[in-house]
Amino acid sequence: MQGNLPPEAQEKLEELQDLQETAQQVATQKQQAETQLSEAESALDALEDIDEDTGMYRQVGELLVESDYDEAYDDLEEKVDNLGVRVETLEKQEERVQEQFEELQQELQQMLGGGGGGGAGGPSPDIGPGGD
Repeated sequence: MQGNLPPEAQEKLEELQDLQETAQQVATQKQQAETQLSEAESALDALEDIDEDTGMYRQVGELLVESDYDEAYDDLEEKVDNLGVRVETLEKQEERVQEQFEELQQELQQMLGGGGGGGAGGPSPDIGPGGD
C-alpha cells in the first residue's frame, strides 16, 4: 500500500509509526513508574505501622544494610515523591504524544482525502498510539 502513496503522505505515515512506537515506550515507562510508586507507597504504609525501635534492613545492591527507622522512612518518602513526579511527567508526555499523533493523522487523512471535507472514517483505522 505504501508504494502508491505520494512521498509527503509516505513521510507522514512513517512519522505516525514513529509516534506510535514513542507512545508505546512512554506507556511502558509510565506503567513501570506507577508500579514502583505503588510498591513504595505500600512500604511506607507498612513502615508507619512498625515500632520505631524495630531493627530493620534495606537492600543496597546485593547486600542488606542495617538502617534506622527515620532513615528508612525519609528514604521511602523521598522515593514516593520522586516517583510521583515521574508519573506526572510521563502522563504529560503521553498526552503530548497523543496530541501530535492525532494532528499528524488528520494531516495524513487530508492528504489522502484530497484535502477536502476531511470527515471521520479515514484510511487505516488500525493505526493508533495503542494507549489505555
